[in-house]
Amino acid sequence: MQSNHEVLSTLPRDVRLAGRTAWVTGSTSGIGEAVAHVLAASGATVLVSGRDADRADAVVAAITGAGGTALPLVADLDAPPAQLRETAARAVELAGGRLDVLVNNAGVYPVGATEDLADDDLDRLLAVNVRAPHVLVGALAPAMADRGEGAVVTIGSWMARVGSPFGALYTATKAAAEQLTRSWAAEYGPRGVRVTGVAPGATATPGNADAAEVLDAMTARTVAGRPVRPVDVAYAVRWLVSDEAAFVHGSSIDVDGGILAARVA
Repeated sequence: MQSNHEVLSTLPRDVRLAGRTAWVTGSTSGIGEAVAHVLAASGATVLVSGRDADRADAVVAAITGAGGTALPLVADLDAPPAQLRETAARAVELAGGRLDVLVNNAGVYPVGATEDLADDDLDRLLAVNVRAPHVLVGALAPAMADRGEGAVVTIGSWMARVGSPFGALYTATKAAAEQLTRSWAAEYGPRGVRVTGVAPGATATPGNADAAEVLDAMTARTVAGRPVRPVDVAYAVRWLVSDEAAFVHGSSIDVDGGILAARVA
């Protein structure tokens, strides 16, 4: 099986998203980076954002070098709501005055015992994983609704639906993401904005590279038998924002190798 890097470096090109603009938050590495590559490979103009300008520039260079269109956007999603709204306005301006797709991917994931969670981590979990998506949807979805079209995808987690002896608040923020997805679908869907989610399983990203053995153990008895690749999640996001998923509203698609649904040993 090809590695995540091998797949991203050889993506076939198509035009299913031609003419659309997309902002993928937290897209300087991991799942967000893969989503940015895949959307751009299908013709979208993608805003690559993160806190580090150099990393954003590097992803943009890789996308444009492969024939796609991308622009960097420095964004601190831990910022106060007013600053987030300013960032949303800059995103619309960068996108040429119209943003068609928002992918709420950025997230932080400190895990451990409840009593050991630092106050700063508690605040950041709520700010980045819950507050930021809420503020950005409030800032961007109304214009989509006024046009009668648009798409929002929020990245959740398989851990939102199971009890775990570690990472209680992290998993709660991902459960909140799924509920926000359902509620936003009801709020904006009748006006043309499709709101959906993707729930990845245990995913191998640069951010958890030091836990590779843990990920292997977690996924050994799943149907897939391996951790999720970021590109596996990206393919699902691309489908959800495409016209092929026009009748999908409020659902969160599991891209988890079967970790929730089945065991093979």
